[in-house]
Amino acid sequence: MPLGTLDRTPPPFFRQGPSALTKLIFFSALAFFLMVADTRFRWAEPLRAGLAVALLPVQRVLAVPVEMVQGGDDYLRGLRSAQEAERAAALRVAAQAERALRTHQLAQENQRLRGLLELRAATAVRSAPAEVLFEAADPYSRKVFIDRGAAQGVLPGSPVINEAGVLGQVTRTYTVTSEVTLLADKDAAIPVLNLRTQQRGAAFGGGPNGGMELRFASANADVEVGDQLHTSGLDGVYPPGLPVARVTAVERRVESGFARIALQPEASPDGVRHVLVLEPLSVQLPPRPDPVEAVKSREDRQLKTPKRASAP
Repeated sequence: MPLGTLDRTPPPFFRQGPSALTKLIFFSALAFFLMVADTRFRWAEPLRAGLAVALLPVQRVLAVPVEMVQGGDDYLRGLRSAQEAERAAALRVAAQAERALRTHQLAQENQRLRGLLELRAATAVRSAPAEVLFEAADPYSRKVFIDRGAAQGVLPGSPVINEAGVLGQVTRTYTVTSEVTLLADKDAAIPVLNLRTQQRGAAFGGGPNGGMELRFASANADVEVGDQLHTSGLDGVYPPGLPVARVTAVERRVESGFARIALQPEASPDGVRHVLVLEPLSVQLPPRPDPVEAVKSREDRQLKTPKRASAP
């Protein structure tokens, strides 16, 4: 067969349409047109809403295994946390029971010792709750006002404490309010006792960084950083054993006979809302004897005592 008579056209099975580049350009233009039309005329929103409603049951069904896995994981995690909390609570209860038993035993032993030594029982300190109203307007002092005054039985000199320790002392009372001078005030002072060495001292306000300082301590005093200072109870105002401050810095100067000891109050006045006002110990202690009367009574006893005859 001559070559010129051959049909060179591809059979229908291998016929091709437009080229790939043409299809890419067409569909890109169509996609761009549809996006612009949807953004401009919002015509595809009903279609999307219908598809979302139709596919919602399918999504819910497919989400069930995921929710079951997440729920089981949360349940196991919560169960583990609850078990750990239960164990911690059991340990705390056991420790509190042991502490309560030890406290009861110590109280009984203290009572027996006091009875043996014929000592006077410890003075019960009366207290009243109060709420801090506002701070004093004086920027050079550290004072606050509480909502208890003379009408509620608050006396000048009453100690004011919170759960951390001593906050200050009532310095002025009004009818329904009282002024409390904080320990950090420059005019505040409180007698303290070092729990480690049992040495007494005096802590004053106006220390560095708004803290306190232990004054009149010799340069070779046995004071270390971290020592806890509590009330000594010898001033007749503060009950003994209340936390006051802790030692934060000790500077021993060679040229001076005293050490500079910085303190940090245990009870921070910042953010304090509720406090406890204690009755001064001087109200419950027996009255101090008059010096003149004491001298007269001593002279009377000396006059009434018969003198012993001297040996020849």
